[in-house]
Amino acid sequence: MPAKQKWVVAPSPDPKLVREYSDALGLAPVVVSLALQRGFDERESLERFLYPRLKDLSDPFKLPGVDKAVLRLLQAIDEKESVVLYGDYDVDGVSSVALLSNVLAAFGLDSVPFLPTRMEEGYGLSAKGIEASLNGSVPDLLIAADCGTNSREEAVILKEQGIDLIILDHHEPDSLGTAECVALVNPKLGDDYHYLCTAGVVFKVAHALLKSRPLPDFDLKDHLDLVALGTIADIVPLEDENRIVARRGLAQLDRTIHPGVAALKKVAGVSTPARAHDVGFKLGPRLNAAGRLDKASASLDLLLCQDSSDAQALALGLDQQNRDRQALELKTREEAEQMIHDLPSEQRSHAIVVGSRGWHPGVVGIVASRISRHYHRPTFVVGIAEDGLGKGSGRSVKGVSLVRALESAHDVIEAGGGHEMAAGVSVREEKLEEFRIAFVKNVAEQAENDTLIPKLVIDREIMFKDLNLDLLDSYELLRPFGAGNPQPLFMSRGIELVQEPRVIKEKHLKYRFYQNGTELEGIYFNGLEKDIPKPAWDIAYTIDRNEWRGRVKLNLVIQAIRKAG
Repeated sequence: MPAKQKWVVAPSPDPKLVREYSDALGLAPVVVSLALQRGFDERESLERFLYPRLKDLSDPFKLPGVDKAVLRLLQAIDEKESVVLYGDYDVDGVSSVALLSNVLAAFGLDSVPFLPTRMEEGYGLSAKGIEASLNGSVPDLLIAADCGTNSREEAVILKEQGIDLIILDHHEPDSLGTAECVALVNPKLGDDYHYLCTAGVVFKVAHALLKSRPLPDFDLKDHLDLVALGTIADIVPLEDENRIVARRGLAQLDRTIHPGVAALKKVAGVSTPARAHDVGFKLGPRLNAAGRLDKASASLDLLLCQDSSDAQALALGLDQQNRDRQALELKTREEAEQMIHDLPSEQRSHAIVVGSRGWHPGVVGIVASRISRHYHRPTFVVGIAEDGLGKGSGRSVKGVSLVRALESAHDVIEAGGGHEMAAGVSVREEKLEEFRIAFVKNVAEQAENDTLIPKLVIDREIMFKDLNLDLLDSYELLRPFGAGNPQPLFMSRGIELVQEPRVIKEKHLKYRFYQNGTELEGIYFNGLEKDIPKPAWDIAYTIDRNEWRGRVKLNLVIQAIRKAG
């Protein structure tokens, strides 16, 4: 059974301050209140949050290593050197390589892009990957994007061949030291900008390069849609400069100059204005699908494609791969759910570990994420190869560190590491149960009394009569929503039904709600799977703008329903 949620209403900010700022800025008090709740309680910080501007971006040379990277790139440009761009197979890596390729091309420097495959070269800057990327040649420079910070041995391999290395990355530096190279640009090595993904790092380097040597016919703003793709899809916090490039990048997505992006939008059904949700749930999964199941080069080819008909074919191919990924994910999740059901209660009380032969390593992370959210338990899902070695992905809940849990099981696993909330593990098939027992035991030791109780945090309780189009206009200023700036969650009490809900696509429920004389429409995605009590209800929901044939309506997107009171 899924974990039962505890509803918690967040404290409201000072009403005097809400009135003061809403009057001064001409905004709906509800929107000002939501911004204040998120910590923007000074007039200047509030305005910077609501009205992010590109001119507020800091000097790119403040990022450690940018000056060295720019000098080496200018040398490559001036001497027409041979350059390999080595990326990662996720959206951040692919969009970073695409942006870097476009910028270098604008300076007249051709480069050879390379993305490793998950099954052959594996993640990151590896010896196998380097050999494949060089393809028998010896370039002057290799630029590693979204990997390489800790690739000390691989950096030596390149140095021995006389190949210079630039690393543009955002992953945590190892305590044992970083790779030796001519330039390492990683925000984690400085005091600021720790929130950047690699697409953001590449944007900073490109900005610095163009400040050093401006190009009259190249506008970096035209490529901000690529930066937004990487930033939003990599689930980095949409704060400070990330918020600026994501907001501006989504606007650029509406008028993209990249035929591949336009084709992908069409195939994915993304309309104007583009939302962060479109990147996270429509564009991102299709770009990721190639790297999960096969070669991510198809995604890179799409982003770099200049022919509309070729772009359409590539986009359709990614769409099909995404359908294949969804089918594989569903099959894996169904099998995993059955395993969870069959486990002894003490082996799933605080955490979950499941594994099987035949599970594709490209989908175990997604399945782990879905199971962790469903049960609100730290979860590892492991795919076991023919040789008996299992490789798995883990996802956690707030308050439980996967790194600590893996350290406690070091004697039964082959390898493991990552972050508190997401990690990877290698474990032999015959050791899987021992790993499960050790993992569950450590999570039980870490968890506080209410850590494993999921909390539905309500931003604001509101009456239907206060949900209107004036509110929607101000509400748009809170976007884009995502990590670090979640979409506000509202709650209304004592809700009745005007009529029985309509079933949409055999799984969603479309409602007409009623509260104290006001009617509103709402949809409950996958509502048929939920255990819904009889009305009257308290409902938790987000709000969205619905435009149809020139008519604008406010719609509710239901997140949870409980018995009123």
